[in-house]
Amino acid sequence: MMHRAGIRRLLLSVAFFASALPVVSQETKPAATKQNEAAAPSPPLDSPSARFSSAPPDPLGEAKALARKGNFDAAIKKYQQLLQERPKSPDAYAGLTHCYLKKKDVTQAYETITNGLQIADSWPVRVALGEVYFRQGQIPKAEKEWVGVINSGHQAARAYLGLARVRWAISMNKSAKAFIDKAHGIDPNDPDIQRAWIGTLRRSERIKYYESYLAEANNSDPDERSNIEIYLSYLKEQAKQHDPSCRLVSKVTSTATPLVRLLLDPKHLRGYGLSVGLNGTRANIMLDTGASGIVVKRRIAERAGITKLIETKVWGVGDKGRRNAYIGIARSIRIGELEFQDCPVEVMESRSVAEEDGLIGADVFEDFLVEIDFPGEKLKLSELPKRPGQVDQQLSLKNDEDDDQETSGKAEASAESGSKETASTANSSGPQDRYIAPEMQSFTRVFRFGHDLLVPTKIGNVPDKLFLLDTGALDNAISPQAAREVTKVGNSDTLVKGVSGSVKNVYSANKAVLQFGRLRQENQDMLSFDTTPFSDSDGTEVSGFLGFVMLHFLDIKIDYRDALVDFSYDAKRFDHF
Repeated sequence: MMHRAGIRRLLLSVAFFASALPVVSQETKPAATKQNEAAAPSPPLDSPSARFSSAPPDPLGEAKALARKGNFDAAIKKYQQLLQERPKSPDAYAGLTHCYLKKKDVTQAYETITNGLQIADSWPVRVALGEVYFRQGQIPKAEKEWVGVINSGHQAARAYLGLARVRWAISMNKSAKAFIDKAHGIDPNDPDIQRAWIGTLRRSERIKYYESYLAEANNSDPDERSNIEIYLSYLKEQAKQHDPSCRLVSKVTSTATPLVRLLLDPKHLRGYGLSVGLNGTRANIMLDTGASGIVVKRRIAERAGITKLIETKVWGVGDKGRRNAYIGIARSIRIGELEFQDCPVEVMESRSVAEEDGLIGADVFEDFLVEIDFPGEKLKLSELPKRPGQVDQQLSLKNDEDDDQETSGKAEASAESGSKETASTANSSGPQDRYIAPEMQSFTRVFRFGHDLLVPTKIGNVPDKLFLLDTGALDNAISPQAAREVTKVGNSDTLVKGVSGSVKNVYSANKAVLQFGRLRQENQDMLSFDTTPFSDSDGTEVSGFLGFVMLHFLDIKIDYRDALVDFSYDAKRFDHF
């Protein structure tokens, strides 16, 4: 039952072991290359040569210019014409592939780059191949392509962008910042690179650069452009506020608070929530690892005196798309023994938030080690292990809207998603690469895209897929495409609902075995529906969801800072179920 905050999705990206991803930031040293010869200066506009000569046509430059302005259909025609004239042009294959990815046609992009690899194998084709792999969820393969290009001595801006996306996904934020700076230095006019780079700047600088970005033609689609405008409005409003940003004001830095049972009927659990105090008004809202921030019904916000600051949009599971919402500021938020002040809350304008009073994304506790002890029906928050040499930091509730990014931290650099970059800093020294403490060596390495935690999951004998950890989804689910690789898919009359309404086409996947972390679960029957909107949003393939019916048997520890999750199962703890 995922909620996708419109602000979060603004701008841009079986355990997974670190050895699968080389430490490029330390080991990659591009070989020296000859500098390109300086282009001859253009003659003055009033010179005879300017008046009586015309520059030769540049179809490649024209195609690239069209793509960067978001006119992908025209760019595709140009690239196709170019391939007719120069059938072995690697730049044409790479550009064409990129256009198909921007149009969210992953199948055509893969077919195009496969042909290009056979006909014109070269570094531009390899960079584009990496982009296709990344969108397909084959992140290690994508990184291997980009590392190969850079280690061959090519100053490929989009390869550096790709490596930044990988690094952000595994919380190697310092390395990611270095890569996106490198990409921006090579090609500052690439809109995808621009968006990723802007998200790493201080708030005052982001305002300036987003204004410039919106003033020019670029490749953002209408939804993405709208999201940027909303976020820019929020930044400007935030800059006017005299109150400090969201922060912890209570002296305690850890707490344990009961999970509240949310029922489908008197005998069946729907999920678990938290008792949250909003300006003194208590509400039981669902704890949802598939959601982001805090979102509540309008009547809850009105009782709590949370007034509108700016309008926004939210979306989630369902076919009705983005829903109207607004952002307000809660003077006080109490959860257990913790109190936070001046924190943003999103408010749904419509009556329902997926039939709940509200949702609280577990990502708001990013500054803590989050333990969701379902068998013990408790949420436990404690301090994360300090990095060697780390100084104390001010703890806060993390929200999509309240990150000041005074020192760049982590950004989703997905060129295909409409995601906003977020920042998380360990201390004032700037972004940090993740630290896996000795006591967390057994945790599962996951990929983090904003609030989404994508868990490498094996189904059958096919390569690992990425499943979203989603305590707000009732059942496990799988995309029809992934399901057909291992089992049969048939029609289902099950109703699937979320923030964006009901899902029209729901299927049933026959027996499938899921393996993730150190666990293995056999599903006799599993829901199946199209996950493309979530894949497009994250910029990588989301093949399914790990839902509440299975997860409520587990004690789950989450370290959002370092993209680590631990799943623990003890059969002896379930006498009360």
